[in-house]
Amino acid sequence: MNDLLSPSPASASASAYDASAIQVLEDMEHVRLRPGMYIGGKDDRALHHMVAEIIDNSMDEAVAGHATWIEVELHENGHVSVRDNGRGIPVDPHPRDPSKSALEIIFCTLNAGGKFSGDSYQTSGGLHGVGSSVVNALSDHLSVEVARNRELYRMAFSRGVPQGPLEKVGAAPNRRGTSVTFHPDPEIFGSLTLKPARLFRMARSKAYLFSGVEIRWKTAISDGETPQEATFKFPGGLADYLAETLAGATTYAERPFAGAVEFREKFGVPGKVEWAINWTPARDGFLHSYCNTVPTPEGGTHEAGFWAAILKGIKAYGELANNRKAAQITREDLVSGGCALVSCFIREPEFVGQTKDRLATTEAARMVEGAVRDHFDNWLAADTKSAGAILDFLVLRAEERLRRRQEKETARKTATKKLRLPGKLVDCTASSREGTELFIVEGDSAGGSAKMARDRRTQALLPLRGKILNVLGAASSKLGSNQEINDLTQALGVGLGAKFNLDDLRYDKIIIMTDADVDGAHIASLLMTFFFTQMRPMIDAGHLYLACPPLYRLTQGAKRIYCLDEAERDLWLEKGLGGKGRIDVSRFKGLGEMDAKDLKETTMDPASRKLIRVTIDEDEPGETHDLVERLMGKKPELRFQYISENARFVEELDV
Repeated sequence: MNDLLSPSPASASASAYDASAIQVLEDMEHVRLRPGMYIGGKDDRALHHMVAEIIDNSMDEAVAGHATWIEVELHENGHVSVRDNGRGIPVDPHPRDPSKSALEIIFCTLNAGGKFSGDSYQTSGGLHGVGSSVVNALSDHLSVEVARNRELYRMAFSRGVPQGPLEKVGAAPNRRGTSVTFHPDPEIFGSLTLKPARLFRMARSKAYLFSGVEIRWKTAISDGETPQEATFKFPGGLADYLAETLAGATTYAERPFAGAVEFREKFGVPGKVEWAINWTPARDGFLHSYCNTVPTPEGGTHEAGFWAAILKGIKAYGELANNRKAAQITREDLVSGGCALVSCFIREPEFVGQTKDRLATTEAARMVEGAVRDHFDNWLAADTKSAGAILDFLVLRAEERLRRRQEKETARKTATKKLRLPGKLVDCTASSREGTELFIVEGDSAGGSAKMARDRRTQALLPLRGKILNVLGAASSKLGSNQEINDLTQALGVGLGAKFNLDDLRYDKIIIMTDADVDGAHIASLLMTFFFTQMRPMIDAGHLYLACPPLYRLTQGAKRIYCLDEAERDLWLEKGLGGKGRIDVSRFKGLGEMDAKDLKETTMDPASRKLIRVTIDEDEPGETHDLVERLMGKKPELRFQYISENARFVEELDV
């Protein structure tokens, strides 16, 4: 363990650690140094998330009843503009610092905004007061125009720094609202550019989410498919969205179950929920959820409440119809073939992370379930033909699921008997796949700690001996003879490539758990390459995850904090842990160095750990495959070219 606050004499002579070593970064400097803390990284998704942050501000104005239209325009030079006819950002001096306007405070100060008290916005997607300032910090050029009180104001910024004071441009008697134009900084995002197709879909989805707003789209960049101009307004909201998504598909209900309920009517609080769902045999099911018009791809409490209402409703209808098999239906059966959209508006929602991928507000589950349940019961009773067709479909899905479970129980017992692997599979005791996890760990030492830390009922372990074969850099004939790959496929219960069958997968979550160092990252990259090329449906279905073991443990008296990286460590060192005495800092050199208690609390316990779900995010078919082939394939010159092009964007690593 390394005590960073009490260095040995040898280390002290090499580098003194005193007050001068403590850096205090300004808001904009910190955003540029650690953009991943605010927008999730420097990749294509993070780039487009910047546009979403600005659109969400305009959407908040529309939802609050102050704006009727929003315009999104992608310019030929790569700039993007978002305009609305809302109230306009305040431009008067800010009470806390009268030398600066409220507009400058909003765009140059983290945790500054008008959405904390709830007085200006009943519900909003912007919560933390960092969206506008983060976009500003990560743009090499950003300008804001505000038409307010019949006057037009303008202010320009570069990388978060004002390029002059707020200026009054002149009279604007027939104009109101805010216009933000910015260009993502190449120093942060490299050669990545905003894509018309992705922005087009983003703009259209916002119009579905709030029927009272008109979204106008323009682009000067043509991709051959995306229209250069379009206007979206959908009075039917999510019902229109679902109808377009399922256009031409056979559905079990003639009309979808769709509706909206104001929370004030039922619970006495501001907000509402809107939904639309239908079932079809023509495609896999999905649920796209939103909170305050912000997409929540990882779901959350509003999704849990929605599915609870649907499940309880269909079971109650089955009981009334004397269908005893309805009691076997689970949420898994509902999702299969169930195509759903859920959008809720709530006051002061709690999200997991600044990118707002998952809603964590506990009350949302109760309110959404309560609002949807009564309407679903009435809908089923009013349309018995559709209700009967849906019930029959779900009962068949439940019977099929139970049959597969029985086959898997037999297959698990058979596979466990056959497994005499050098990889030393330590299986879990659960008889079905649901809720089970396989941790692929690096080496026997890590496997030893993980074995003591695991939940024996649901968590299995497969230690690997070093780095597995690079399936793209090796001859295909080597796959069948490689022992590590054979161990892995046998443990998973599946075949490779065309022989892969998702139904045969023996575990619900496959979790890659490697050391938080360069070697660990390399092993994780090799494993993800293997799964991507040989078992891609497993990734598409959301079964592959990366564990996030911490690099540091900070202790101060009885207080103990784990930190994922140096940035989080420095943050806690700066503000303190709230305990007594000095702060002891220990760095974990690997998973094998962590005791079972540390490993369970930080990396394996579902109640306290953090997992990253591996997803494939591509707008053009095959673009991810091309990138993986370039980085992991047989041609080193392609890797060298990629490294040369992107080396300047890599932060220095302390490993």
